[in-house]
Amino acid sequence: MKKLQILGTGCAKCNALAEAAKTTADELGLEYEIEKVTDLKAIMSFGVMTTPALVVDGTVKVAGKVPGHAELKTFLGSTG
Repeated sequence: MKKLQILGTGCAKCNALAEAAKTTADELGLEYEIEKVTDLKAIMSFGVMTTPALVVDGTVKVAGKVPGHAELKTFLGSTG
């Protein structure tokens, strides 16, 4: 099961990333859990300074933007 974390304070882009990640994970048929991380100290513990950010299984995949669908499929479809 993949652990997806959306790092952000709840802004429109953060919500868009959460929705896009969920939609893409469902499309890929992944088993996953999704968590929204809104605490600034927790976000900074990932080394992220710009939000939104996507973390997959503990690894920051993208920060500061909402990636496109194809890019999300790459991030979520990769193993590890």
